[in-house]
Amino acid sequence: MTKAESFVYEEMDFVTAQPYAQWKRAREECPVIRSDGRLFGVGESLYQVTRHDDAESVLRDAETFSSSINLEHMKRFMGELILGMDGPEHRSYRSLVAPAFRSSQLEKWEDNVIRPSIQMYIDEIATRGKAELVRDVTMRYPVRVICAIVGVPIEDSDQFQEWAQQITQGPIFPEAGLAASKAMSDYLAPLIAQRRITPTGDMISDLVHAEIDGEQLTDERIYGFLKFLLPAGAETTFRALGNALTALLLHPEAMQRVANDRSLVPDLIEEVLRWETSITQVSRIATSDTEIDGCLIPAGSGVAVLVASANHDADHFDDAEDFNLDRASRRHIAFGTGPHMCLGMHLARMEMSVGLNAILDGLPNLRLDPDAPPPVIEGLAFRGPVSLHVLFEPATGRA
Repeated sequence: MTKAESFVYEEMDFVTAQPYAQWKRAREECPVIRSDGRLFGVGESLYQVTRHDDAESVLRDAETFSSSINLEHMKRFMGELILGMDGPEHRSYRSLVAPAFRSSQLEKWEDNVIRPSIQMYIDEIATRGKAELVRDVTMRYPVRVICAIVGVPIEDSDQFQEWAQQITQGPIFPEAGLAASKAMSDYLAPLIAQRRITPTGDMISDLVHAEIDGEQLTDERIYGFLKFLLPAGAETTFRALGNALTALLLHPEAMQRVANDRSLVPDLIEEVLRWETSITQVSRIATSDTEIDGCLIPAGSGVAVLVASANHDADHFDDAEDFNLDRASRRHIAFGTGPHMCLGMHLARMEMSVGLNAILDGLPNLRLDPDAPPPVIEGLAFRGPVSLHVLFEPATGRA
């Protein structure tokens, strides 16, 4: 029996799991964990990669570790999506959609979409002196931003938040995921048709009219990209922002430092992305017999790259389990690496930066509500706090 096969992996609840202790033990004892379970029904076995160097190697080697597994398990919820493509097909598709995330667009979105969106939600609660920030702000803000950027009417952003969660969790709750996918398609169809006739400068218009070497995106791939982008842009950022606020609320000294010196916000963001990675794993499938850290991986095996575990690797980060605003190393892989490195990472960082600064400005003396349960970051595949009960100074003259 190999070391990979002998590691006893404890089953955890998908929603409430606290996997870091088990991942730490795996990194020390058995960095590649083998189980007989299949990854989304693919392959005869599953290998989970826990260490930083191994994770980077897998994610950079798209020839040996294919992304096609993502298409196999998510296609029925998202359609043809970039996350499941490899090689020239992926490069061509990425070239078509990448201009939608160019720096000039980010600057435009910051002033016209991102700042007004977070400010609207802060204004709604500023006079109260208390709030539950997940419900009132962090869950709503990123989806409003991504809807505005894409070209979806922002008054429907709450509905898209619901669809986004259901689509993302489709493999776990397929009935709800399929229903949400159909509802989103039905909603997007007339918008796409309209932009073909009359472009309006939003992302749907960019996608519909994007062309490289005479090639345009098919309708199926436009639907696939939007069904991937809307959930990804909403889910990951809302959890990451919630994790950042949790870190500050649980570490009042860090809260005070950041509130007094906003030049620390970028450091805060990078440390939070490492400390509590909101999406914990990336899926691949081995295209040929290979090995990782001496563990043989047969062709056709599912490979789960545990990026959240990699971001706690003691070989790269001292006291890796701890939140440390002054951490020197920022070499995390929260956004992946290699050819599939997240297209939206600069947008996510911008949303977090603008959001955190606006919250600290608009909700002064932000602190935990002692009469409410403290925040807990939890989850196996998606991690974030369920609630953030806080107190703050009410807006002057309007309380």
